This record gives sequence, structure tokens and C-alpha cells, in this order.
Amino acid sequence: MATMKAVRISAFGGPDVLKLEDLPIPQPHEGEFLVKVEAASVNPIDYKIREGATAFVRADNLPYRMGRDVSCVVTAAGGGASNFKVGEAIYAVVEQGGYAEYAIVKATGAARKPACLDHIAAAAVPLAGLTAWQGLFRYGELKSGQRVLIHGGSGGVGHFAIQFAKSKGAYVIATAAGAHLRFVLGLGADEAIDYKKQRFEDVVHDVDLVYDLVGGDTQERSFGVIKRGGVLVSTLTEPDRDKAKARGVRAMRYTMEANATELGEIAKLIDAGKVKPKVSKTFALADAAKAQQFLAEEQPEGKVVLRIA
Repeated sequence: MATMKAVRISAFGGPDVLKLEDLPIPQPHEGEFLVKVEAASVNPIDYKIREGATAFVRADNLPYRMGRDVSCVVTAAGGGASNFKVGEAIYAVVEQGGYAEYAIVKATGAARKPACLDHIAAAAVPLAGLTAWQGLFRYGELKSGQRVLIHGGSGGVGHFAIQFAKSKGAYVIATAAGAHLRFVLGLGADEAIDYKKQRFEDVVHDVDLVYDLVGGDTQERSFGVIKRGGVLVSTLTEPDRDKAKARGVRAMRYTMEANATELGEIAKLIDAGKVKPKVSKTFALADAAKAQQFLAEEQPEGKVVLRIA
């Protein structure tokens, strides 16, 4: 049986539970593709899964293959999977197993790789890009001319959110640490606020949408800057519905869903030069533990990516 190198956990814990193993190359089923992974993204959800801090990966799901999004080349197709040809470069969200030489991709979560990007840059996009896209447009219903406050603008999701919002014609205010303000402004933000030195509610008022990538006290304080009829959307904790109702705003938490059509729209923006992923650092597949540690501790600008090929 043909095997591949893949990173897997058999127990929850620190970075040391990540093991590079020889595993069988998976086979595609109906509506699936087998792909050769060229690069895989590292996301905060990865180390949360590793720590056992998510509701959807529990002890009875172990062992679990790490990695949620990839840039790759199609090598085989399962029954009914005709969206892509063998040899075609695509990028995708995967259910698991992105930290590997081969992975299974569902047609519903994949699109052709942006032509202008190499695999390293393309791998940075799917999960973070879809998260930002859905938060702003599907749930936040952001429109041209509206004002949006993005908390955590320099991170993986945040740096896409700024660019997507600007491409839509919105006025963008972003919070970030002082060292990242220049980066945030370079992405197109109209205003950048150093959250360590200034309380955003002292300078921000009447926004149509707060996009919360921070949670906690930041989320609570955000209710005061949203105009009536506005929206608070969070990727983290469920907002206080009673407080939202009292202030006349909508508020929700959501989870990203794989969506091939939206990935295709994002690819068009990238190829049109309106969006550019930032890869802060790359690591080899064997250094997945170091990559997760770097992301968690350093909170770099943009994304961290594993080089697989």
C-alpha cells in the first residue's frame, strides 16, 4: 500500500503531540478528489483542535489528521467529481488532513487556484479568506459606502477582511497592535487604531458593522459604537442577544462553511489585483509544531504556511 507523510495527533496537548507519520494515501469517494498537497495553511483553529479546545473534534475523533486548507494539484477523481481535471492546480478547504503530502478535497470546497499566486501564497487563502468573506457579506451584509470596524485587522482573517471590505467600497476602521498599524493601513484601511494605547470607543462611532475577531471585553465594548440597525458579527463568542436587542442591532457568532463559489469569487479579486495574501513565515511539514507555536506566540501579520512539496 502506498504511503505518505502526514501530521497527526493521537492525544490532545501541546505542540509535542503533533507527530509526522507514514500513513496510507487516502482514496477519493463520490464527489471527491485526491490531491498532491503543495502547501498547507496554519490557522488558530489548528492549535485549538490540538489542545482539545473545540466542540467538533473530541477524544473519540482521535487520531486526527491536522490541517484545514491547502493549495494543491489534482491527481485522481472519485465518482461524479468532474469539476477539475487531473493535473489542475486548485485551492481548497479540507475537512482534515491538510498537513500531508496527499489529501482528499470535496468539490464543494474547492476552486481553481488564483493564477497570479504560487502555491505558498494560495494556501494562505481558503479558510481565512472564506471566514472573512462570510463574516462581512453573508452575515454582516456589508454594502458599499457603509462603515465597518474590524477588530484584529493584522491577522490571517483580519487582513483579508480589510481588503474585501475595501473592494466592496466600504469605509474601513481596523484595530491592531502598534507595530502592525503600517501594515493595516497598507492593506487599505482608512483608519488604524492601536488598541494598546487607545480605546476604540473613544474615537469610533456610528459604524454599520463591527467584525469581531478578538472577543471578550472588546466585543462587549463594541456595542456602543454600532448605529441602530447595525450588525455585530463574531467568529469567537456568542454576543449578548439582550444587549443587542436593547441597542437595536443584530448580533451573531458564526462558523465558516466550505463554499466553492465564494472561493471562486475570492480568486477573481486576487487575480484582479484587489486582494493580496500576506505570508509572514513558512515552515517545512516536519516543523508543524514550530509553525503552530510561532502562530500562537508571535501573532504575526497575515498567515503562516507549511511547505509540503
